[in-house]
Amino acid sequence: QVRLVESGGGLVQAGGSLRLSCAASGSIFSITGMGWYRQAPGKQREMVAHIFSSRSPNYADSVKSRITISRDNANVYLQMNSLKPEDTAVYYCYVKIGPLFSGTDYWGRGTQVSVSS
Repeated sequence: QVRLVESGGGLVQAGGSLRLSCAASGSIFSITGMGWYRQAPGKQREMVAHIFSSRSPNYADSVKSRITISRDNANVYLQMNSLKPEDTAVYYCYVKIGPLFSGTDYWGRGTQVSVSS
């Protein structure tokens, strides 16, 4: 069993910053990668950033230069700067356990980020 707990969401004005955290626990012996997705109302869930072992982080084009992902063992963080109203969404953390292309993804319950204009 794998458990993910996100924290750090909230309400911020445009131009502000937030730092999201996600802690994984349980059967996490073979973490291949961790990352963040987000889902805005009425839209599909989209990748924000992910980081896989021995690879450089990947970012969505819409957040490059504003968001930085980092990982520390079973924790993953998302530093978000210069936030825009369009960044408003529920942010979900995930972890991939096992091989890169055949492992299992586990998801957190999400944390709300709201950016006011």
